[in-house]
Amino acid sequence: MPTSIAEGKDWSLERFKRHPVPKTVCDIGPGEGTYAKLFRPHEPDEPGVWWTAVEIHKPYISRFKLKSTKTRKMYDEIHVEDARESDEHLFHRDLVIFGDVLEHMERDDAIALLQKAVEAGAWNILVSLPIVEAPQGEVDGNPHEAHVHHWDADEMDTVLADLGGRTDSMRGDTLGVWWWSRRA
Repeated sequence: MPTSIAEGKDWSLERFKRHPVPKTVCDIGPGEGTYAKLFRPHEPDEPGVWWTAVEIHKPYISRFKLKSTKTRKMYDEIHVEDARESDEHLFHRDLVIFGDVLEHMERDDAIALLQKAVEAGAWNILVSLPIVEAPQGEVDGNPHEAHVHHWDADEMDTVLADLGGRTDSMRGDTLGVWWWSRRA
């Protein structure tokens, strides 16, 4: 779904506030813009943080008003494309967010996407995904909403450990959340 449950959001916000404010953020599969809405009120006004979104389903951009305006901060730049095919420069960011998106692709594709972010120079990566069996098919005509791989927390722990760096995590009843950092 283009939405996310509240579980883990407070934990994610604390990690965001604990690290140096990023100058650049890339939100992969923002859906309704959950993380922009959560994090942007906690960043300094000047100089601003540049937010990029990579959204595969174009109707979400207008439906959820993802483009920043003078009165509402959302995304400064939006790419309508499959992140697996995106240019690496989009991942060379201070923070790359994979919020409730990796379960929508095959396991190997998700791992390759995380590796792509690390290889491109991402300093921090936030991952949030269901850690319980959560079957889901197409939603509102969007076939990309189908859950393709069901992750468990130990599996994601291993994947992120293999990337090096340092990882903090939170396991909830439904979602697991990880903050990976290049800084040891």
